[in-house]
Amino acid sequence: MKRRLSAWLLVLLLVVSLCTVAADANAPTYETTILFTHDLHSHFLPQPAENGGESGGYARLKTAIDAEKEKHPDALLLDGGDFSIGSLIQTLYTTQAAELRTMGALGYDATTIGNHEFDHTGTGFAEMLTAAKDAQTAAFGVLASSQYPAPIEDYREQYDPLTLDLPTLLEANYRPAGSNPDQELIQQAMDNYGVQETMILERGGVTYGIFGLMGVDADECAPTSGFEREDAVQAAKRCVASLQEQGAQFIICLSHSGTGDSLETSEDEDLAKAVDGIDVILSGHTHSTLAEPIVVNGTYIVSAGPYCRNLGVLTVEWKPSGERTVTDYRLVPIDETLAEDPDTAAMVETWKTKVGESYLSRYDLTYDQVLTTTNFDLNTPHSGIQEGNNLGELVADAFLWVTENLEVNAPDVNTVSVTADGVLRAPLRTGDLTATQAFDVLSMGVGADGTSGFPLVAVYLSGKELKAAAEVDASVTPIMPAAQLYMGGMEYAFNTHRMFFNRVTDAQLYPTSFSDGSRSGAAAEIEDDQLYRVVTGMYSAQMLGTVKSKSMGLLSLEPKMADGSPVMDFNDCILYDKDGNEIKEWYALAAYLESFGKDGVPERYASEKGDGRKTVSRSWSPAGLLKSWNWITWTVVLVVLALILLVILLIRLAIRRVRRRKSRKHQ
Repeated sequence: MKRRLSAWLLVLLLVVSLCTVAADANAPTYETTILFTHDLHSHFLPQPAENGGESGGYARLKTAIDAEKEKHPDALLLDGGDFSIGSLIQTLYTTQAAELRTMGALGYDATTIGNHEFDHTGTGFAEMLTAAKDAQTAAFGVLASSQYPAPIEDYREQYDPLTLDLPTLLEANYRPAGSNPDQELIQQAMDNYGVQETMILERGGVTYGIFGLMGVDADECAPTSGFEREDAVQAAKRCVASLQEQGAQFIICLSHSGTGDSLETSEDEDLAKAVDGIDVILSGHTHSTLAEPIVVNGTYIVSAGPYCRNLGVLTVEWKPSGERTVTDYRLVPIDETLAEDPDTAAMVETWKTKVGESYLSRYDLTYDQVLTTTNFDLNTPHSGIQEGNNLGELVADAFLWVTENLEVNAPDVNTVSVTADGVLRAPLRTGDLTATQAFDVLSMGVGADGTSGFPLVAVYLSGKELKAAAEVDASVTPIMPAAQLYMGGMEYAFNTHRMFFNRVTDAQLYPTSFSDGSRSGAAAEIEDDQLYRVVTGMYSAQMLGTVKSKSMGLLSLEPKMADGSPVMDFNDCILYDKDGNEIKEWYALAAYLESFGKDGVPERYASEKGDGRKTVSRSWSPAGLLKSWNWITWTVVLVVLALILLVILLIRLAIRRVRRRKSRKHQ
């Protein structure tokens, strides 16, 4: 009887397993296509490409999107944040919300928040959301009051999508801090727009779950946000669980965190490893361009590169059981081979007109106004490679030129100018140079006047601190490439093989003649106890005060007022022109370029490695390594010698003990 029962149970199990296999074999296979971008940075218009041709532009992007949607009608269109800050159209950010409204017209389903969305501070972010929602509400009001009967949605195509469609904004772990005095105002704007942690999207018979995250480094790059960040892993686990409960079959994370060279610096790889259930991470912030998806813990991590250079395309075939296959992954170049979508092109022209009316008019400039020409490229620095740079030195010279030609009541004192790798956002390519290209180079930030662009400020440093600034360039750049400096009115030399914080071997001032733009006259020694005027952008000036903590107290730069007292508010140091306008970083560059006229950018800027004002040595020559040691090197050398002597002493003591033991044995 028992044998018969066992046999029947075995047969039953076999039948059940066969049915399960058959059911799985007959399970439906779904196809998911995701079209994606990230770090668009307000690149509404094409930019000159490094190897000729053009790159980017939203009118061409729309053509690529439409072509892909013809092949995949159910495709999702998603973005990974930093959709703002990077071109003159960003000057409409708080008043017109040009970026979000254009993304809505392009058909984006959702995006997330990047750190540059807070360049106008947290309240500026709130103003942008309010401007976007007000425009949409006004458009719907016009539509509702027209002769068309409800439902309004039936008539959307008869109205400008620029005013009707907005992408969903997703953010799960970044919210206004309780200590932020504007918390209520910002939260109200977010609620009114409809910012949410997650969304459920039904498309092509599939239920998608999508959520957004802010990364650690991105948060650190938004010091004026007034927001607080929840741990990304914790927030992601909560979102995945919630979306699964709501029936999501395919889960996508829009992460403004990024990937890196190692797991320790690759936040999105770490996220995928720590959180189960995420099918795709769209990774922004680090401007990565991934030729193939990174696969971690069954999660596909994708990035298409910044500045609208590519449209990413990912197609995955999958079954509810978990079986998945990538059938297509491409980065579609957005370049001159694509035609411009006429409606999008017209929309961009509308924004350009508004920029001219609301922002450029105060500078007597127009959007496409040609300032001068160049016969060579002025490239952005190669991050992490310590050397001079022609664009960096051009910008530093522009800041000096401003003090002689634009600044009102400029004092007649020794002045040095400084700019940093991290604020130089775009190159200047061979050919005509326009007002918008000058802005693109220095597009970050906002001034005390509430308008786009960091203003120039003037602070004072002692000669000792000025030399320490050169040491920051020499010693901090390898671990923080954005800190690499380019100076005007000062030249220095350093050896990369010398001790940290003692790499600079020579530093001196040089007089600059802007009549011919050359360095002229005899160099002057830098006196440690004398105060020198330093002109730089607001952001760079604020970073000077962080040098002490970044160098573990070994270097110190304390920005001062002309009387030697500490700077309490950098707004007190802003440079103004004769009309009372803030002198913006970008306008200093534009005005300097315009001063070259038809002659074009001088040949002294032709070398990509600069004109020699920064001399970088990688020599192992004893003469260079032993020159001008400071207390840091002497301390390290003495500590090392002490350790060597200690080791020798311990070895000698050990030898003596061994000898004594042997001697005792023979007695």
